[in-house]
Amino acid sequence: MSQAAERIRLITGHLDRRAAAVEAAPTSTQTWTSGPPPCLRYSLDNDLLTPEQRLSYEENGFLLIKNLVSEDDVDGFGKAFEQICRREVEVPGLVVMRDVAIAKSEFVPDQKAVSKIQDFQEDPELFRYCALPQILKYVSCFTGPNIMAMHTMLINKPPDAGKKTSRHPMHQDLHYFPFRPSDRIVCSWTAMETVNRRNGCLVVLPGTHKGTLLEHDYPEWEGGVNKMYHGVRDYDQRLPRVHLEMEKGDTVFFHPLLIHGSGMNQTEGFRKAISCHYAGSDCYYIDVGGTTQENIEKEVKAIAQKKYAASISFKDSWALRGRLVQGERISM
Repeated sequence: MSQAAERIRLITGHLDRRAAAVEAAPTSTQTWTSGPPPCLRYSLDNDLLTPEQRLSYEENGFLLIKNLVSEDDVDGFGKAFEQICRREVEVPGLVVMRDVAIAKSEFVPDQKAVSKIQDFQEDPELFRYCALPQILKYVSCFTGPNIMAMHTMLINKPPDAGKKTSRHPMHQDLHYFPFRPSDRIVCSWTAMETVNRRNGCLVVLPGTHKGTLLEHDYPEWEGGVNKMYHGVRDYDQRLPRVHLEMEKGDTVFFHPLLIHGSGMNQTEGFRKAISCHYAGSDCYYIDVGGTTQENIEKEVKAIAQKKYAASISFKDSWALRGRLVQGERISM
């Protein structure tokens, strides 16, 4: 038994955790009381995560690692994003999104016109983020050694135009994914600058990853809602919230069932972050027909029809994006 595994065994032998207020720290701990050892289902046994980190992710569904991505790397991703916004490069398959409030204004060919880009897997510089060794080390703790990069995003949250459209409704990422099991999927989300409550940091509901996939749809917001910004229909709004304030290069890893979102950007600047969703390559696709995911399936298929001028299934729209970043491609 490895040293880390032995430490896990000793700790879980006499510790149990209550659902209480949570601090966003990679090794944050709470008061524990005696009880049966918890089953560690959300992370894999290795020598990277400390027992405290594994137990924190088990209970909360997220893990924040400080200063994981270098300033040089973050700056490189920012420059690549600016080139795309200025239309200096064309990236096959890239999806460029604008805030619904900005979309009605005159187009300006720079980053002020773009609120998010998705599917940047064909851009060598941006996709380099998905293959950073320090990122993959942590990802493998949740997915296993064979890793697929499935969904890529660079978010450029704009200053709110007064319509509150820069918000992102509370949601679960698994709503968008037709592959399972959920415990072998994880998102890495890296701050490209200081991220705080003023400019719309991530907000998470700790422990909600232990629940089920809930029904999602567009929220009925007066100022409008951005395309594909589905939110959870019904959840307990009394649940404690954690605002993940982060510095440049800080990275949070979180479970796809964790309920999370972000608030308005109440500053004059743009709030940038880069992220990738990963899955173990031995995950498998499912049929979402007859489930709460039917609405997103229809929307994605309509977008794919327009993008590729062909009828593409929900499953195939994801298979087209997936890229192996470590190990062997098995069933994805």
